[in-house]
Amino acid sequence: MDYEIFDAGNVVLQSGATIRNCKLAYKTFGTLNAAKDNAIVYPTWYSGQHQDNEWLVGLGMALDPAKYFIIIPDMLGNGLSSSPSNTPEPYNGPRFPQITAYDNVMVQHKLVTGKFGITTLPLVTGWSMGALQTFHWGAMFPGMVQRIAPFCGSAKCSRHNFVFLEGVKAALTADAAFAAGWYKSKPETGLRAMARVYAGWGFSQAFYREELDIKTLGFSSLEDFLVAFWEGFFLPKDANNLLTMLWTWQRGDIANNALYGGDFRKALGAITAKAYVMPGATDLYFPVADSAFEVANMPNATLIPIPSIWGHFAGGPGTNPVDVAFLDEKLKELLAS
Repeated sequence: MDYEIFDAGNVVLQSGATIRNCKLAYKTFGTLNAAKDNAIVYPTWYSGQHQDNEWLVGLGMALDPAKYFIIIPDMLGNGLSSSPSNTPEPYNGPRFPQITAYDNVMVQHKLVTGKFGITTLPLVTGWSMGALQTFHWGAMFPGMVQRIAPFCGSAKCSRHNFVFLEGVKAALTADAAFAAGWYKSKPETGLRAMARVYAGWGFSQAFYREELDIKTLGFSSLEDFLVAFWEGFFLPKDANNLLTMLWTWQRGDIANNALYGGDFRKALGAITAKAYVMPGATDLYFPVADSAFEVANMPNATLIPIPSIWGHFAGGPGTNPVDVAFLDEKLKELLAS
């Protein structure tokens, strides 16, 4: 096991349900300094686990374990932290409670403050749903978070993004083997169908037009890419876990809490951290226009689109070296400011 488990105790969620003996999986890199002011929080993304974040951590990189103490917390529902697949009855499987990004960040805050005694964070950063959690950190703990760098993600799930995810969900749950979440063996047909729906969204039209799946990633044909990359991506994952995280994503909203009472502009305006908001220039479900609105309503934010035809995958998980270099350079710039 290359990660640790933080026992967060009984966690009462926004939904009113309680996760008893809530477990938060996490991995750290580097050493926390005596002042406890060199920690970076780097949350995981939809279906990803901590190891899927490690491409952005390394000696000489912005997230340098020789300089910083980097904490990668695993999202609730991702199979390592408390999830449908590992929670005992009666909250097992499809009975696992609905989790918000707010719930995730409150548990992460408990880890950061309670376990490590950290009160200042030089940076919170993340890709996709990691970006959603990054925005939450900035909005919920403005006095603690000095800088944020959400990339290829948003502070609130857009209506269009919600609809895209409905298609993904419908493909998965249409498999008879899914059995309303009480499946005895994995709903393979549903997982493969879900992967194919997702394939049309993860990369841009230009990516496919330029045949980068073949010419750069080395797949032998478009069908080979759909099976080997996309179906291979989702087949190892638990269906109920995927649906839990999908629900979290669809309800993503930094204003949906007692602090902001649903006022999205107010929540954005409260993010005092210096922010580099980095959408993918060709991201099909987190478009630059949505990020531009966020930046326009944040007091200390800069909009920096990632100039890439890799769509959503411009932001990860380390798929295109050119995009990785761009991101790393911007993170260095932000940390130096």
